[in-house]
Amino acid sequence: MPKIAAEKLETICRSLLLGAGVPASEAATVARHCVNANLVGHDSHGAIQIPQYIDRIKAGHIVPGAPFEIVRESTTTTVVDGHWGFGYVINEQAMALTIKKAETQNIAACTVFRQGHVGRLASYPLMAAKAGMIGMAWADSGRSPKSVAPFGGREARLGTNPWAIAVPSDLEGPLFIDMATSSVAVGKVKLAQARGQKIPKGWVVDKDGQLTDDPSKLSPGGALLPLGGTEGYKGYGLAVIGEILCGLMTGLGFGVEPTGRHNDGTFMLAIKVEAFRPLMAFRGEVRDLADYLKATPPSEGSSGVLYPGEIEHRTELERRESGIEIEDATWKKLSALAQGYGIAGELGLE
Repeated sequence: MPKIAAEKLETICRSLLLGAGVPASEAATVARHCVNANLVGHDSHGAIQIPQYIDRIKAGHIVPGAPFEIVRESTTTTVVDGHWGFGYVINEQAMALTIKKAETQNIAACTVFRQGHVGRLASYPLMAAKAGMIGMAWADSGRSPKSVAPFGGREARLGTNPWAIAVPSDLEGPLFIDMATSSVAVGKVKLAQARGQKIPKGWVVDKDGQLTDDPSKLSPGGALLPLGGTEGYKGYGLAVIGEILCGLMTGLGFGVEPTGRHNDGTFMLAIKVEAFRPLMAFRGEVRDLADYLKATPPSEGSSGVLYPGEIEHRTELERRESGIEIEDATWKKLSALAQGYGIAGELGLE
C-alpha cells in the first residue's frame, strides 16, 4: 500500500471533487474532513469515501452547492434542511451555528435532515470542545438502506447510528468518544474487503444468519450485529434511541426509501461548560481524571490504559510524520478518477 503525506492526499481528494463539479469551498471542506479521518486512523471514513461520494454526485444523490436552509428555529434550537448537500459541509455549518447559540444561551441543539453521508461523526463535537463546550452528535441513516440487525434478528432493520461526545480538557490530545451502536461501522467491513482481510466473528451475519469472518458476506443479504456481542441488547437500545433522535425528530422516518438514496439525519448538542463551572478548572480536572485512569496498573497482556481519544491522537502524530497508508484498491480508484478528469499527471497518479 502506498504511503501518502497528508497534505498531498488532501490535494488529491480536493482535486478529484473539483473535477466532479464540486464548488471549491465544499471540495476543500470534504477533503479536509476525509484526510483528518485518515490521520486519526479511521480509514473507513477517509479517502476511501471519495470515489463513493463522486458516484453519488453522478447519481444525483449528493447535490454539490446545495443550500443550507433553516426551516425552524428558536434561540436555542435549529432545524436544518440540507437539500442533499455533503454531510460534512452541512453539519459543519449546523454545529457552528449551534455553538454560537450556546455561547449566549448556555445550551443549544440542532437537527439536520436531507443530507449526504455525514462522515466521521466526532468532527462535530470536537468543534464544540475547541470552543470550551461539551459537544454531542448522533447520526442515523433515516429512510436509507439499512445494515444492522436488531438484537435477536438476522435481517438489517437499523443503521449503524453512531454517537460521539467530545469534552474540553488540558490534555495534549482531545478526550472524546466516537462509536457506532453496531458491532462496527460498515466502512470498516468495506475497508477489510478492500484490503483482502478477514473480519472478527461477531461483526457480521450472512444472509442465513450465520456468523462469518468474510466481509463480502455483508452484502447482499447479510447484516451487522448490534454493539455488545452476547449483550447486544445494549447496543440495540442505543441504536433505537439514535433512530428516534435522528430519524423521527428530524422527520426522516424509518425503514428503507425505495430509491436507495443515502439520507443521514443528525442531532447535535452544545453545552457551555462555563454555565456550570469555571472552564479552566473543568479542563484541568478532566486532565486529572485522565491521568488517574492512565495510572491504573495494566492487566496481563495489556500495554496500559489510555484515555478515550488518545489512540487517535497518537495515530495522528505518527501519520503526520510518516504518511497515510492507502490500500491498493482505493489508490487504483483515485488514480482512475484522476485519469478520467485529465489531472493524473499533475497529481502524480499516472
